[in-house]
Amino acid sequence: MRELLEQINSYYPLSEETVGAMVNICTEERFRKNELLQEAGAVARYYYFIKSGLVGYYTTDEQGDSIYKIFFEEKSFVASTAAIIKGQPSDFNIVALEDCSVIKYPVKAFRELIVQYHDLALFQISYLEKNWVVKKEPLEISLKHETAKQRYLQLLENKSLYNRLKQHHIASYLGITPTQLSRIKKEIK
Repeated sequence: MRELLEQINSYYPLSEETVGAMVNICTEERFRKNELLQEAGAVARYYYFIKSGLVGYYTTDEQGDSIYKIFFEEKSFVASTAAIIKGQPSDFNIVALEDCSVIKYPVKAFRELIVQYHDLALFQISYLEKNWVVKKEPLEISLKHETAKQRYLQLLENKSLYNRLKQHHIASYLGITPTQLSRIKKEIK
């Protein structure tokens, strides 16, 4: 729980009372590589905090191919946030790309705590602002204005993530085929 609380406190510090309430709704779980944390079409019931492992967030196209939107490493919060906010089934699958250890907490219980504990609500606001507005906006602009090569070079800057991804994950994330990715890699060398 220490890692979770440290990460929450990096956004907004929680009181001891709030920490106690939060800890009471959390459980630890392990997911094996390729297991789904969240299935597309299902209602999102949990928020997850990644203690160890790598998680991918993807949808499937008409041909059945996986289209990766984003990847999450340790110390990340993961959920089908848009589905939770809209109260609708998720459009995305969340899959363990490596064996993972997570702390999960139920959406309903967490939303009740947000109403009850002002500091937890301030954490949630700060988290959403930093990760769903500030961090997400450059990614959206990148998708519209940058080439796959430019986006690949940006991904390459995050060595810890890049080295953990399979080539087909990278190609999917960039919106290109593995063959096109190979050409980009050769061109860069």
